[in-house]
Amino acid sequence: MTQHRQPVVRSTPSTPPDDSPVTHRTLKRLAVASLVANIAIVVTGGAVRLTSSGLGCPTWPRCTDESFVVQSELGWHGAIEFGNRMLTGVLAAVAIATWVAAMRYQPRRSSLRRLATVLAVGIPAQALIGGVTVLTDLNPWTVSLHLLLSMAMIGVAVLFIHRLDEADAPAQPTVPPAVRRLAQLTFAVSWLVLYVGTVVTGAGPHAGDADAARNGLRPALVSQIHADLVFLLVGLTTATLLVFRAVNAPQRAQRAAVWLLVVEVAQGLVGFVQYFTGLPVLLVGTHLLGAALVSATATWMLLGTRERVRERLST
Repeated sequence: MTQHRQPVVRSTPSTPPDDSPVTHRTLKRLAVASLVANIAIVVTGGAVRLTSSGLGCPTWPRCTDESFVVQSELGWHGAIEFGNRMLTGVLAAVAIATWVAAMRYQPRRSSLRRLATVLAVGIPAQALIGGVTVLTDLNPWTVSLHLLLSMAMIGVAVLFIHRLDEADAPAQPTVPPAVRRLAQLTFAVSWLVLYVGTVVTGAGPHAGDADAARNGLRPALVSQIHADLVFLLVGLTTATLLVFRAVNAPQRAQRAAVWLLVVEVAQGLVGFVQYFTGLPVLLVGTHLLGAALVSATATWMLLGTRERVRERLST
């Protein structure tokens, strides 16, 4: 009997059976908690750097050679650094809970299991890089890698949330190829902006400790390069949003592009103000939060350019 191919319909996540040990809502909440925790660790890590507490615990994995916990003689710098290390434990607990839930979720979702594993493995990877950062007296390049890995984990958490609401089916584009390439370019430039931002930090005064080495680059020069890239990113995001609307891209893609543009403009304003006001700690901390939101919204925008669909066949 001849098969007739019917129109493609949108895919939806499979509903867990009644006896599934983990509900969709529970896993969704854990995924969101993982995203929030990864953003929070960026902010608290920034607090360590901005208060010059990066060597508040002078060694790793212990806080001192004699103790795993902070000692009173280390003062408030030690308390801040130790507190940040403890928050990593909270992040690890959330990641492990998410991983366990993803493994127990029914029906089995290989994509969710892989993403949950990446989120879980990211914790010891971050701890290792953080340890190397302390043991190298806050080498600016390892500090940069430390932050960028957090940004990557934020993107993975967004992808996890997105995939949870999709089925495991082949991805299909929601926009023409040229438009998707524009979105991919915008995403790539957003990451270039984030990277150069870490280089600016390594050249500036907030390196994590008053005696920490800088990367030796001229702050004014790398700040100008960073600003130029931000202008490029804002332009590309604006173009992406306009093209999304022109080709009638899904509302979720247009909405993500709008939010990405809003975050970028806010980031640009904060960046300019902080530069011309001597890099006040509060503004620099706000800028770090904005960087985390750039990573999240850029990922969200790119994911809007494809969807998981399935075909219904009739005989």
